[in-house]
Amino acid sequence: MSRKIRLKRGDQVVVRVGKDKGKSGEILSVLKKKDRVIVQGVNMVKKHQSPTQTSPGGISESEAPIHISNVGVADPETKSPTRVGYRFLDSGQKVRFAKASGEALDK
Repeated sequence: MSRKIRLKRGDQVVVRVGKDKGKSGEILSVLKKKDRVIVQGVNMVKKHQSPTQTSPGGISESEAPIHISNVGVADPETKSPTRVGYRFLDSGQKVRFAKASGEALDK
């Protein structure tokens, strides 16, 4: 069973734990069924590929998924990780906001 994911593609996030602790990057994709996100430049893995007729082979680096509990949305003001809440604007539109500063995340 997957939980409520408050992260979206394009959000700036900060890694809270693990080998990449403190690194930040943009979310490239959200894997809802696995509760994971792929963050640009974080959790890099190397893959060894043998050469084929179309590709030369070698070692390629790419981002691996990281669990959503290990990342936090970067606060727009302080750039530190914060939790996400929801509120309604006067127009009735539902927007996400950073709990630490109260700043809106959705524009």
